[in-house]
Amino acid sequence: MVYDVIIVGAGPAGIFTACELVKERATLKILILEKGRDIKHRKCPKHTNGGTCINCKPCSITTGWAGAGAYSDGKLSLSHEVGGNLPDYIGVEQTMEMISYTDEIYLKFGADSKIHGATETPAMREIRRKSIEANLKLVPCPVRHLGTEKTQKLYHAIFDHLINSGVEVLFNSPVEEFIINQNQVEGVKCTKESYYAGKVVVAVGREGSNWLMHQCDVQHIPTETGIVDIGVRLECRNEIMQDINDNFYEAKLVHYTRFFDDKVRTFCSNPGGFVSSEYYDGNLAVVNGHSYKDLKSDNTNFALLVSQKFTEPFNAPIEYGHHIARLANMLTRNKILVQRFGDLVRGRRTTPERLYRNNIIPTLKDAVPGDLSLVLPHRILLDIIEMIRALDKVSPGLASDETLLYGVEVKFYSNIIKVDKTFQSPAVKDLYFGGDGAGLTRGLMQASVNGILIAKEILKNCIC
Repeated sequence: MVYDVIIVGAGPAGIFTACELVKERATLKILILEKGRDIKHRKCPKHTNGGTCINCKPCSITTGWAGAGAYSDGKLSLSHEVGGNLPDYIGVEQTMEMISYTDEIYLKFGADSKIHGATETPAMREIRRKSIEANLKLVPCPVRHLGTEKTQKLYHAIFDHLINSGVEVLFNSPVEEFIINQNQVEGVKCTKESYYAGKVVVAVGREGSNWLMHQCDVQHIPTETGIVDIGVRLECRNEIMQDINDNFYEAKLVHYTRFFDDKVRTFCSNPGGFVSSEYYDGNLAVVNGHSYKDLKSDNTNFALLVSQKFTEPFNAPIEYGHHIARLANMLTRNKILVQRFGDLVRGRRTTPERLYRNNIIPTLKDAVPGDLSLVLPHRILLDIIEMIRALDKVSPGLASDETLLYGVEVKFYSNIIKVDKTFQSPAVKDLYFGGDGAGLTRGLMQASVNGILIAKEILKNCIC
């Protein structure tokens, strides 16, 4: 069980590490270890049994080939400002060059050639003007939209390519720990087997971030406290968001609140999309959203996330997010909570009766009406209310009583693993870290770029 390179995690970072390695060195012996299922068996029963989650272990939404990205709406953000911190490591110019390089690979495997928001129009300039008036920063970001179902087909094609190129992939194979000897990585240990390699790439994604932080503690791999993103997923009628949807598909809007000066941002907008739930270890339910290329709803959903950067002695952003999500789960028996905006600002719980009379019909059918003020910290709640009122000046009607807020949405970015410009830990030689789980990226494109960068560094130093 000896390989040249072992990749832990089959999300975008791990997949694109393998793609670049086989492209440049076909003779390398590569193993990918993934705790979830292969793409053919990643079937969520919730989609066929009336919308009820049966708590599969591991969750097919968050684990398996292509990671959580396989069930995302498949947006490729073509801007260095969106989706991660790679410019901090390689600079803006190289990041943009690598995004273009990676985008070509996506196109090769079937990505849609259309790019949303690439050319500024008079309508887009008008939206920017309204944003400035509302104290919102509109971040320009061209987007290539794959769609959930097309994303799965694309990653299936990449899987076939890697298998045909000789890459070995083992599913249902969670890694338990690293094998390290005198500050040199030698391999990894799974439940029934140990695997050895001269290079190990760890790209576990958000779902594996808690496990990864534990391993860093055990192996004394240095980290720094990362940002905590906590908020809600907003759902409204498509008519309310039509100008933004038609001109940008997804507008990246940022607001700094008046009292706290907290950063609140829109994230992962899904025109004609569907709100969804995903489950993490311990049956922890958090809200998300996706959109298909062909199947459309009458609603648009997007996340509103409040970013918090904590200082010492705090060092547990993942557990902080878990704690808030567990509060919501306590009130709903591990379902997603939903509340009308009008009820939230009036300090009252949303009831099934009030929800029923809405113009907006929830796309998450098993969401439980409730009260977000019993879950979210006061500061975060005020930030979200202020953000919605600011957005209402750009998209009138967004602050309607009937707008739906689902909670909670938490992005489990880990503490940021300290790496050098080659994405290696200074504490352990030949141990590479990449993707969302390492706290370096926050989306499909930069995670994919990160994987390619790691592969290029391995190839520089590989004597295999």
